[in-house]
Amino acid sequence: MNKKIIYSIIAGMLISTMVVFSQRGHHVLTGKITDENNNELVGATVYIEELGVGDDTNASGDYRIEHISGGRHRIMVSYMGYKPLTKEIDFKRGEQTRRENFNLKPDERMLVEVEVFGGRRERPEKMEALTRIPLRLDEQVQSVSVISQKMIAEQGAMTLNDAVRNAPGLGTFATYGNTSESITSRGYRGIPVVKNGVRIHSDFRGQGFLSDMQGVETVQVLRGSAAIAQGIGNDIGSAGGVVNVATKTPRFVNSGNLGLRIGSWGQVRPTFDIQRVLDVHGHAAFRINGAYERADNYRVHVSKDRFYVNPSFAWRPDEKTNIVLEMDYLHDSRTPDQGTVNLSADSVNNIYKMPADKFLGFSSDRQFTNTLTYMAHLTRELGNGFSVRVAYAGADLNSRSVRGHVSALRSAGTTGKYNLRSRNYSGGQRSDKNGVFQADLIGKDIQTGSVKHTFNVGFDYRWSDVSTVSTNSVTVDTIDVLQAIPNVMPNVVLKDSDPSTSQSYSYGLLLQEVMTFNRYLKVSLGLRYSQVNGLSDNVVSSTGGDVWDPLFGIIVTPYENFNLFASYTTTTSLRGAANLLEDRVTPVGPTREKQVEVGLKTEWLDNRLRFNATYFHIQNNNLTYSLLNDAGQNTGYYMKAGNLKREGVELELTGRLLKNLDVVAGYSYLDAAYHDSPYYHAGSAPMNTAKNTANGWVNYSIFDGVLCNLSFGLGMYYVGQRPLAEYTYRVVPGHAVQANTRPFLADAYTTVNAQVGYRFRNYRIRVFMNNLFDSTGYTAYYRGGYLNPTDPRNVAVALNYQF
Repeated sequence: MNKKIIYSIIAGMLISTMVVFSQRGHHVLTGKITDENNNELVGATVYIEELGVGDDTNASGDYRIEHISGGRHRIMVSYMGYKPLTKEIDFKRGEQTRRENFNLKPDERMLVEVEVFGGRRERPEKMEALTRIPLRLDEQVQSVSVISQKMIAEQGAMTLNDAVRNAPGLGTFATYGNTSESITSRGYRGIPVVKNGVRIHSDFRGQGFLSDMQGVETVQVLRGSAAIAQGIGNDIGSAGGVVNVATKTPRFVNSGNLGLRIGSWGQVRPTFDIQRVLDVHGHAAFRINGAYERADNYRVHVSKDRFYVNPSFAWRPDEKTNIVLEMDYLHDSRTPDQGTVNLSADSVNNIYKMPADKFLGFSSDRQFTNTLTYMAHLTRELGNGFSVRVAYAGADLNSRSVRGHVSALRSAGTTGKYNLRSRNYSGGQRSDKNGVFQADLIGKDIQTGSVKHTFNVGFDYRWSDVSTVSTNSVTVDTIDVLQAIPNVMPNVVLKDSDPSTSQSYSYGLLLQEVMTFNRYLKVSLGLRYSQVNGLSDNVVSSTGGDVWDPLFGIIVTPYENFNLFASYTTTTSLRGAANLLEDRVTPVGPTREKQVEVGLKTEWLDNRLRFNATYFHIQNNNLTYSLLNDAGQNTGYYMKAGNLKREGVELELTGRLLKNLDVVAGYSYLDAAYHDSPYYHAGSAPMNTAKNTANGWVNYSIFDGVLCNLSFGLGMYYVGQRPLAEYTYRVVPGHAVQANTRPFLADAYTTVNAQVGYRFRNYRIRVFMNNLFDSTGYTAYYRGGYLNPTDPRNVAVALNYQF
């Protein structure tokens, strides 16, 4: 079935190319696209519908379309956040070159936002699914970053982990054997990741899910508490922030892009992205994009195959209504890879640099994952600044895996033979269904006397239905990782256990209000009520209850484009709140994280360059853990585990230093430590928490001379030292942690990536060179047995044809 789809895509590419070439002529159309203030618009699309040719404006707002046939043509000009324009032109005989300038007016139906990278007037798609209120980024009283599709394409990012490194302080917590993408922020493991506002993988540990970047329009990052818009923080990483993956939808232009990427380790990846306006009045549009990928790996026996498709439909029945329907589907098949092992006790950094011709599992190991998401979104203007927004998004994830897994021998602590490992074989499957309904009444710039109000009154309902099945675990053999490792699986029969099920249902009511008193002062207020109920194997869950979470913020603007802000908000977790303390009577109660942020947001060089600085302080109170008996077994009761404090600074610089020089730079300092804890050593940090991280990316484009249309990009990502385990007084149930053993610090590392690109007419070629200096770092869930290194040096070439 997959081969038929691939052949159809390739045939479509060839037919489209022949049609385009058959319609070429010798005329040239040039010009400039500007906004209402005559500022150039970078990345605006100029398109000739009947010929299927077009161009995007460069850093000066100029475009150039060549090979146009003579006669009359319909020109379409579009830019996100602005009303599209159409004009008919007629190339007369003898007229070889024609210049047409266009001036676009703002489209009030669209929120005009600023992206981290790319068009400075382009609105991030589906930002309302994350924040629920139509504010510019500089009006937010919390730290928000947006990573655009332009940046993703320029860097050749293939994973969500690659993309979020452009936001300061974010990085990879774990890959669970390269089978998912778990993200860390502000020292929290596994912060929630949603797609178009809906959960995909609802496990409270934040394991994350696989994404295909072909279908991603923007990645939006809200660092810190998102309780006002997102609700109860029952995930371990909820207070660290939330990441929203927004997929592509129609832009009401006729265009297409066919691509082919070929890279190291046998990577072959054809892609397509086609969108069409379906009627002459521009009321309906359709878009479909997708990808197929096949690749091996630098490690023997490891490979992946995937297929992705993302269709969407948009309808504007009138000037006040916008309806979008969309779905996306990903089938992913890959080999789980445990990575490597540490050849000493937890206190000693002795990570074995596993040769590429060694693999800890079996050649038959495999994980299959199918992910389906769908969304319906309606916005309707009511007049006088009021509008309503209604959205429903759903997700259905199914996965199954069988794999080998090595564990340290129990005698290793006395024999010192950490190279000897017990190897087990087991499997499991997960069915994870999620949905969210959101309804908001929005008021924007509503004037009462001298005060201007922007607010939303919202309701949301969320549900989750999970079923997991595990197999028995069979001990296959004992291996010596320093010697040759057999990878042929013996004849082992695995048996599925009975399914374990859980369901949760929650709803929330929220109010957000931003009051603008004058050009110098804004005040933000928010209040949310949330209630959650659930079942676990048909028994009432201990996570039920209701909570109130507030938000208060203030923005002071002493002069134009310089905003000082401060905010206070909370995140409340009810997970396990009904569990009993060791007195067997008193419930442990909810855990609440209190967050304070203070910072500044500035814009320079006519808003082309933006700088943000944020200080945050988060206090996590009422931590609890299982109470053990003298034999180290769970008693079913719990004990207080003290408090955890996190504070730090995040710096972010984004925009254009010059018209042809884009820059993104970030730095994060984090001080995270346990206090007053009978469980954790005082001052010890959570696992995989680096004090220092930094990121940077510059892209230089040449628009004139013999090197015209050539571009160069260079980026770096730095992660400082960090512990890969907790420092505990006692054994943690279910965690491979040695009590009273200070965990070693994983070495700091820096990866450097580069790209060179060239555009010729409608073709663009990019060469990506990743991890130029072959640096090795470990982003791992160490206590769970995974120790995965960064990919070694690799290259890829991507060719795209735009029509």
